[in-house]
Amino acid sequence: MSPLRRRWPELAAGAIAVAMLVHGPIAQLAHYHEFADTRTLLGIPHALDVLSNAGFVAVGLWGLAAPWSARRDPAFAPSWPGYLVFGLALVATAFGSGWYHLAPDDARLAWDRLPIALACAGLLAAVHGDTHGDRHPWTIVTVLVALACASVWWWSFTGRHGTGDLRPYLYLQAIPLLLIPGWQAVHGAPRSRRLAFGAAILLYAAAKVFELADHAVFDATGWVSGHTIKHLLATAASAAIIGEAAGRSRARRAPPPPRARAPAAS
Repeated sequence: MSPLRRRWPELAAGAIAVAMLVHGPIAQLAHYHEFADTRTLLGIPHALDVLSNAGFVAVGLWGLAAPWSARRDPAFAPSWPGYLVFGLALVATAFGSGWYHLAPDDARLAWDRLPIALACAGLLAAVHGDTHGDRHPWTIVTVLVALACASVWWWSFTGRHGTGDLRPYLYLQAIPLLLIPGWQAVHGAPRSRRLAFGAAILLYAAAKVFELADHAVFDATGWVSGHTIKHLLATAASAAIIGEAAGRSRARRAPPPPRARAPAAS
């Protein structure tokens, strides 16, 4: 494969960035904070939207614990810093999103969006390390974490001085959907890994659909909103990614099979 063809994921990502720059600022949807399910349960307002974040804690802790023993393995070490950030960000997402949904407003929304941006940064760093065999993975993850923080800061800053511009934040959320399968295809990732990430991408795409259909889903069911389902699907997407990494780390630390003994001479 020619060098140019091997770079098509980055070239496509660059083209999308240019298109977003030309497009101009993207504002937050009107009435963004008006979620469908406002019911109180056990004294918790917007209870299902708050409590449906609990799964992120479990998946995040799993993501921190399961690959820990393989973090120094030469084959896993390039992706470990990214998975570390991803796991920490999932735990933080549960608290940030739960805090926001207790009393939705822009000030709290920043604490919801920041860990989501960090999770995207960690995931990009993890897959880049896995596919490219990075020699300096901590440098890459540090740069991506800084960009994630900057994307949320930019939305908050522009919101205080006019209409909040979501372009960097939306770009960081969308670009893994292109770069991850692209990198895995170009660099020949194992089929099982590509299937796991493919499932995660489909689950996350479904989560975004349910997020946009928050009120429609609640009106149709009468008991669960689209935003609550969004949290559950996003948790499942994260679990698919962590499950694949955990399986890989188990394989790395498994003892080699015993050698067959040579038959004794007669």
